[in-house]
Amino acid sequence: MKIQAAETVEAKPVRIDGAAEVTMRLLIGPAQDAPTFNMRLFEVAPGGHTPCHSHDWEHEVYVLGGAGEVRSPDGQVPIAASDCVLIPPNEEHQFVNTGDETLKFLCLVPRDSR
Repeated sequence: MKIQAAETVEAKPVRIDGAAEVTMRLLIGPAQDAPTFNMRLFEVAPGGHTPCHSHDWEHEVYVLGGAGEVRSPDGQVPIAASDCVLIPPNEEHQFVNTGDETLKFLCLVPRDSR
């Protein structure tokens, strides 16, 4: 078993075209010998957003705090603390902070995804 405080993991800026004011902490992954999944903590500043993108794997998101929306070809859906989101494989999506506080969410993806 391995336990660490999330705050001790370095928050790295997301430097991908289309991202603005986003950091990511890889909480659980290869460094912890996780065999299957990566657990990542994203923090999106007010007015910030992740890039609009898609990929071959699903991912699950749990919103910890703040307010925002998930944008997809089907429209925009509001999200807030305690919401759970499933993004299916190959679905275009983007997370946008629409509130006045940092939007924080956990994102779980297969270990070998990028």
